Amino acid sequence: MKKAFRFIIPIIAVFAIAQISHPALTQAQAQGVKQIQLSEKQIQNFIAAQKEISKLAEKMQNAPGVQPDPKAESAIQAITQKNGFADINEYNDVFDNISIIMSGLDPKTKAFSEPKVAIQKEINEVKADPSIPGPLKKQQLEELDEALKVAEPIKFTSNIELVKKYYDQIDAATQ
Repeated sequence: MKKAFRFIIPIIAVFAIAQISHPALTQAQAQGVKQIQLSEKQIQNFIAAQKEISKLAEKMQNAPGVQPDPKAESAIQAITQKNGFADINEYNDVFDNISIIMSGLDPKTKAFSEPKVAIQKEINEVKADPSIPGPLKKQQLEELDEALKVAEPIKFTSNIELVKKYYDQIDAATQ
C-alpha cells in the first residue's frame, strides 16, 4: 500500500510545474497513462534523474500552495535534459510506465499483477486496515477507485522484465 503512494509524492511537484506549462497534461493524466515501450537506457536515465528531481520536489513540497517559480521549472527541465530526456513530458511518460509496473510487483517475490488486480488488492487492504483514520481511508479509497476506472492492462510486457531487472535501483531512487 505505502509502496504505491511513495511514487505519487515525488511527482506531484513535477506535475504542478508541468501543469503551468502544459494545462492539457492534467486532463491526459486523468484519462490514464500513455503506455510506451521502455528501453534500458530510459530506465537508467530515470534512476539518475529521479534522485535530483526528488530533492527538488521535496523542497517544493515544503511550500504548499505556492505556485512553482520559473526557476524551479527550469531546474526540472535541466535535470531531465541532463539525464537524456527530451523534456519533462518524456520523463513523465517513463515515470508513469515504471510506476505502473512497480505498483504491480510484489517486493518480495517480484511476481507481477496487472494494474486492475493490484489496485483491487490495495482497495481490499485499505478497507481491512483499522489503523487508517476514517477521513484518510475514505480519501485513499476514492483515489484507488478512480485509478481502478482508468487502469488498463500492460501493453508492453517487455517493460515488466526491464523494471524487474532494475527494481532495487528504482526502489532506492524513489525513496
